[in-house]
Amino acid sequence: MSKVYVFLADGFETVEALAPVDVMRRAGIEVVTVSIMESANVVSAQNVTVVADSLYGDTDFSDATALVLPGGGLGTENLSGCEALRALLCQACEKGTLVAAICAAPMVLGRAGILQGRKATCYPGCEGDLFGAEYTAAAVEKDNNVITACGPGASFDFGFAIVDYICGGAVVDTLRSQMQFK
Repeated sequence: MSKVYVFLADGFETVEALAPVDVMRRAGIEVVTVSIMESANVVSAQNVTVVADSLYGDTDFSDATALVLPGGGLGTENLSGCEALRALLCQACEKGTLVAAICAAPMVLGRAGILQGRKATCYPGCEGDLFGAEYTAAAVEKDNNVITACGPGASFDFGFAIVDYICGGAVVDTLRSQMQFK
């Protein structure tokens, strides 16, 4: 069974975390939300408190199919400041695990060297931290085992891209129909 870890830090963009989680769970993917904060209660940029399924230090990521980062300015800085997470992302990417980030969060991947030589997108104005990437300005960009997306408006398409990578296009087509995405 596929297992996806979605990392939450204070200041994350609510829709960029929860829309992809919703889409992936509808696809039958096991999704675990992980707080990198000291508490399971994580407060979004829109002041929505989400209780994460797990704390970073209590979680074994060895079974990860994908690691996902929602954006948000403060959330991205909190994610980027977590050295253990950056190391995990690099190790996962090197072994072929899907690594995905939306909005400002592709900066975490860029700062970790993961985007070097890859196509990537992000929230406009964050391109400077996509070190070594070819910035495409696409809503969603897939380059091998890395998926990036541009912002809140791309949240569902970001989720669908992750589902497509893990489950295939037929599952995405079914989900789009069931969810009334034309």
